[in-house]
Amino acid sequence: MDAIKEIEKNLEETVWFLSEDIGPRCYWEVEKLDRAAGYIEEKMNASGCSVKRQSFTYMGNTYHNIIGEVSPVRNIFSNGVSSEKDSAILIIGAHYDTVPDTPGADDNASGVAGLIELARLAVLEPSAKTVKFVAFTLEEPPLFRTIHMGSYVYAKGLKKEKVKVDGMISLEMIGYYCDRKGCQYFPFSFFKFLYPDTGNFIAFVGNIKSKAFTKRVKEAFMKVSPLPVESINTVSFVPGVDFSDHASFWKFGFPAFMITDTAFFRNPYYHTPGDTIRTLDFKRMALLVYGLKSALIPSPS
Repeated sequence: MDAIKEIEKNLEETVWFLSEDIGPRCYWEVEKLDRAAGYIEEKMNASGCSVKRQSFTYMGNTYHNIIGEVSPVRNIFSNGVSSEKDSAILIIGAHYDTVPDTPGADDNASGVAGLIELARLAVLEPSAKTVKFVAFTLEEPPLFRTIHMGSYVYAKGLKKEKVKVDGMISLEMIGYYCDRKGCQYFPFSFFKFLYPDTGNFIAFVGNIKSKAFTKRVKEAFMKVSPLPVESINTVSFVPGVDFSDHASFWKFGFPAFMITDTAFFRNPYYHTPGDTIRTLDFKRMALLVYGLKSALIPSPS
């Protein structure tokens, strides 16, 4: 399928640039983060998104969230009137920083690549809903779970401006898959009775308050994609449930979940120098992105 092949090619190009050309992008490597931000901004502009930066400071340095927007298409018979559901925005995000000394191909160049591709596809076939595609900075330690995370800064701004949010989805490591039985691990042993022990699926992970939003997206995704998907909505004491930018949105009452290959429960190269482009499965990544476009941003009827 030509569309899938094009997505696969574009995903690989972005992951290569971020992980191999730039390399490690931790919080003190400001020039590298700026270079990554510029690349994301350029790609979103080229796709036709309306793009802006949200800049903020930490420890005397300036950091940037890159925000791409695809505006809704109005039906000519609607007289410009939107439903309450359509007036609420959808947010899709991914962080572009890394921990020190890792190229971060899966964590999280893979998510950023997916974000850029979803933005490109959304421009080609817009929906009736405003969609924000946000590349966050400062997700990784030592800023993780603090008010200095790019996603916290962004979510706080939405709350302050009283923006209606349909939901937020964090693309957090979407490129590592394994087909060997027993290669998938879990935070608690009893999970093995509930989920596959072969890591060939993508996971939708959220809190209990986001269950309806997660379910809606999962059901839509399953109708259009052959990629296996599992989901869980539970409390934060389950290890890994809140390990990404979606948790920043929970703090302000927004429904949110992450889409993930389950990180350290599957990927042995997590947060190591071995997290390289050679470990990723771009065919499955492309299937994920193609399915998400159809599930998240359906064409207006």
